[in-house]
Amino acid sequence: MSSEVKYPLMETFTSVQGEGVYSGVPSFFIRLAGCDVGCVWCDVKESWDKEKHPLVSLDTLVEEAVGSGVKVVIVTGGEPTMHDLSPLTEALRNVGMRIHLETSGTQKLTGLFDWITFSPKKFKAPLEEYFQLANELKVVINHKSDIEWSHELSARMNEHAQWFMQPEWDKREIMLPLIFEWVLKNPHWRVGLQIHKYIGVE
Repeated sequence: MSSEVKYPLMETFTSVQGEGVYSGVPSFFIRLAGCDVGCVWCDVKESWDKEKHPLVSLDTLVEEAVGSGVKVVIVTGGEPTMHDLSPLTEALRNVGMRIHLETSGTQKLTGLFDWITFSPKKFKAPLEEYFQLANELKVVINHKSDIEWSHELSARMNEHAQWFMQPEWDKREIMLPLIFEWVLKNPHWRVGLQIHKYIGVE
């Protein structure tokens, strides 16, 4: 590891993964700053401007991950693929961590991950490579038209990926019934819920 490698960091915290296949799994989150997508409904808009957050050394991030006592590290943002993630994933792998990524897929992937959650957005088109690389497709449903858009996306996914439709939190009461109906008719899809918000944790 090298203390010369630094990343703009919004926050780190230990919680449970609140979404997707690994819901409920204790995880250490590394939320990197900087985003080139800018979703209007984003709940971490403060992560967008990397200049507003400190540069933190790779050594510090790895020490915090090990100190968390959990074995899964989730690299998220912002949009984490704006940064070279190779040093980070190599260092975390060297200390025995399982490494997950949450990305909208707008930038070329760097680093080696055990699990990739791909959450494309209408605001900026993703790179085609993520449709083949991702283990999990997570589409946030903010409007009923997003359901059909999700269907178009899923046709491009690799055959091993798992698909989730997740209601935008502030519209969950409206969108959940629509997602429920769609999933029953299209059983490869699953209903995605943000369980961390239901139980009131980060």
